[in-house]
Amino acid sequence: MMSDRTKSALVDTLLVGSVALLLAFFYVPIITLVVFSFTGSRMLTLPIETWSTEWYPALFAKGDFIPALKNSALIAAITTIFATVLGAAGAIAWIRFRFRLQTFFRALTFAPLLFPQLLLGVVMLLWFSVLGQWLGFTTGLASVVIGHIVYITPFTLVIVAVQVYGFDETLEDAARDAGASGWVVFREITLPLLWPGIFSAASFAFLLSWGNFYISYSLGGTIRTLPTFVYSGIAVGSSPIYPALATLNFIPALVLVVVADVVRRRAARRNRLAEPA
Repeated sequence: MMSDRTKSALVDTLLVGSVALLLAFFYVPIITLVVFSFTGSRMLTLPIETWSTEWYPALFAKGDFIPALKNSALIAAITTIFATVLGAAGAIAWIRFRFRLQTFFRALTFAPLLFPQLLLGVVMLLWFSVLGQWLGFTTGLASVVIGHIVYITPFTLVIVAVQVYGFDETLEDAARDAGASGWVVFREITLPLLWPGIFSAASFAFLLSWGNFYISYSLGGTIRTLPTFVYSGIAVGSSPIYPALATLNFIPALVLVVVADVVRRRAARRNRLAEPA
């Protein structure tokens, strides 16, 4: 029989190995894509024999990705605004209020989270096809925005709900007792305390929309976003310009992650300073 120490070592090994495999599953494709952007060959082949940075200047010299970049930025910006506002309002209603059919509301909130993106995109494409027959509506920028909002809003709701759940409502009551109006209470008390959660939700919404492929591909019609543009180039085994573009596509994500962490740290430090000694 194995000793307790051996069992503990075996469990630790299995856990560490599982985490390592999971990280490899996520990051190996990304690392491979970045490596391909520095190949000196004109085709995406392995092994890489020569290395070069020529594809990054060539990418900007060609410039055919600019329309896709503008579409992605516009879709992500609109989606972030609507998904964050709807998610924050839903989170407050979810946590603070009691109303009939609340259980149904919560189940309805989580429904888009349970759908795979591809399936959700196909279902919404069928819905827009029916709508198009009735109203002459065609897939394009508007349909992609609607699809992103439907998919992303539940994520923002859950993120903000965590912040609302830990909110001390007595602070608002104290401000009202001191004579503050509802707008002043919201501006000076509620919004600053909920802001870390709202900002995190907005950052997450932007990243989900910016990098979304399945819904954008299903509902985009003739328009292209950066993910669909990169896919169309890589799928046919084209030049390393597309891995270079995909690599640069990570920059907004990294910037937002850093900014979100700074906001989180500042909020935590402000809360510590506000706590009574």
